[in-house]
Amino acid sequence: MATPLHLGAALDGAGWHPAAWREPNSRPADLFGARYWTDLVATAEGGLLDFVTIEDTLTVPPAPDGAVDRVRARLDAELIAARLAPVTGHLGLVPVVTTTHTEPFHVSKAIATLDYTSRGRAGWQVRVSGTAAEAGHFGRRDIEDLSTAELAEAVASGRFPPAVSELFDEAADAVEVARRLWDSWEDDAEIRDVATRRFIDRGKLHYVDFQGRFFSVRGPSITPRPPQGQPVVTALAHAPLIYEFAARGADLVFVTPTLDEGPAPLLRQVAAAAERVGRLGEPLRVYADLVVFLDTADATGPQRLVRLDTLTGSEFRSDAAVFAGSAEALADLLIAWHDAGVDGVRLRPGVAVDDLSAIAEVLVPVLQRRGRFRTGYAETTLRGLLGLPTVVPNRYANA
Repeated sequence: MATPLHLGAALDGAGWHPAAWREPNSRPADLFGARYWTDLVATAEGGLLDFVTIEDTLTVPPAPDGAVDRVRARLDAELIAARLAPVTGHLGLVPVVTTTHTEPFHVSKAIATLDYTSRGRAGWQVRVSGTAAEAGHFGRRDIEDLSTAELAEAVASGRFPPAVSELFDEAADAVEVARRLWDSWEDDAEIRDVATRRFIDRGKLHYVDFQGRFFSVRGPSITPRPPQGQPVVTALAHAPLIYEFAARGADLVFVTPTLDEGPAPLLRQVAAAAERVGRLGEPLRVYADLVVFLDTADATGPQRLVRLDTLTGSEFRSDAAVFAGSAEALADLLIAWHDAGVDGVRLRPGVAVDDLSAIAEVLVPVLQRRGRFRTGYAETTLRGLLGLPTVVPNRYANA
């Protein structure tokens, strides 16, 4: 029997199409309320998805100059995830949290707290911030913008300016600091013995003593070791430099295959990057990203996409491939990509309410009938759902 497919969803406000908020079911008045987000994750969990990622940046979503027909605001992804933790029981929660301009001590504490409130279902999608506008929010450093042409050339050639490489070196250090802080409490460091008046065994708390180019962090954390030991670390990557970053510190990397070539070329690049950085132990999981516009009772996927493009006056483009069509055809594509070697697929709903519902209620049953997707949750942690080791040794336990 074929290995079951892993499936996640990437949530971004009203959806990945900039006109998604204008669709009849999109609830634009509710976008910044808790009920909207709890309804979305209820749909995802009802479809037995592995996880949802929650999109975030340090700037508002882009729009053409002077445009007022786009959603130009964001909520904090980590805080959304914290709100969703108590109302979900199986679904992994993976907020985007930027490392540039932030402190790894704070990030590690936030993700560890999410792991506690979700009872072992936390992840972290690491992102860097590379624009002058975002740097201006903080006023601590200057970052020079790359033009669209320069960025496209860097991605195509794999040769990034030194300043960009430095951002990913900094992010790698931030991930390493967070991982050390998660290990800075041994699993049994908490005694909680009222009779002896001892809450912790101080001999099982450890200084991480990280000294690097960007951070000097002593530790230990002020939050006990997370329930998973190490929450799941993920990254989105489009080029060898970023594949190397993911191979250095992540558990899972999101890649963006084209519909024509499929995932094989990117799988080779990821494997080569892991070899270059000398990754040892657990292999890096690879998930393919895909924006989807599925057939609904009212219109086909292609018809819906054309309608949305007409509203914005331009063709929708994304860093990921765009699929518009039936659940059966999408299932064919996902199975082909899985058979080609990806561990899973992260679907980006073009319109959050409509396409996430179609994923959970139409696509998932198609995959189940073909024996390629779970019929129930067998694991209680995100690491378990993803097939990662659920017992993670603490690097300081024998120190």
